Amino acid sequence: MTSKQKRRWIALLATAWLAGPLPGEADFAAAQAADSSCGEEIPCKVSDGQYYVHLPKGDNLANSAKGAIFFLHGHGGNALNEIRNKSFLQMADDLGVAFIAVDGLDGTWSFPTAPQHKRDEFAFFDHVLADAEKHFGINRERTLLSGFSSGAFMTWYLACDNAGRFSGYAPIAGAFWEPLPESCTSETIPYLFHTHGTSDQMVPMEGRWIGERWKQGDVMKSFDVWLRQADIEDQVPETYQDGDLACRRWTPREGVLELCLHPGGHGVKAGWIRRAWNKLAEARHWDLIKSQ
Repeated sequence: MTSKQKRRWIALLATAWLAGPLPGEADFAAAQAADSSCGEEIPCKVSDGQYYVHLPKGDNLANSAKGAIFFLHGHGGNALNEIRNKSFLQMADDLGVAFIAVDGLDGTWSFPTAPQHKRDEFAFFDHVLADAEKHFGINRERTLLSGFSSGAFMTWYLACDNAGRFSGYAPIAGAFWEPLPESCTSETIPYLFHTHGTSDQMVPMEGRWIGERWKQGDVMKSFDVWLRQADIEDQVPETYQDGDLACRRWTPREGVLELCLHPGGHGVKAGWIRRAWNKLAEARHWDLIKSQ
């Protein structure tokens, strides 16, 4: 090869390098770019909102598809505060799952009976799930949706709309609002693990009025909606104690309906969400990565 030919060959290689990745590398490069554009305290944007994601330590795009816990904040809150919650992140790291904090619009959730309707939440959550699956390899068959207070209201309505949207649901301190739905449009019964404080005054078990127009629903009557739909209204639930939680569990032909009560007030603990994930994994026969 002459000196002129060598110079031409080097120039061709440089042009190819500057042009970007080879065709076989394009998908991986795009995934890397997408992954690096958001995460932790940098929000991931979809067309109608945003979410924050924390991946378990040591995780990257090369790993196999992973499970995820999605969490919805209470009224007036935001997802940034939730992604900064060290107990939530430690829970995710221990379980080996992603933790995804979803942002309500202006600190609110537009469930069907909410005072304001700012967006189509059902479509929004479909967008979030699709985006998390595409950019972070989230396994849609291993997801738990949890929410606190107003986030729990939204959790109940998402399950009612389509229980198959998430693998399981773990609402904390919030259920349906009045008027309660006569039935749910979901074709399946959810794997639902509800936690509530018997001393909760913000969202009491029987619900309470918000002004003169809106009323939180009764938790037991909310369960009745699912018990009717599952045709197990007359079933005597299994009762058991799990630490400070007094639990009742109904077993439909498909799904799980569980109510666990603690003596405290209006609050949320990462341990309750961790417990729900483990119970969901047992019910669906998943392999637990870590249970402690």
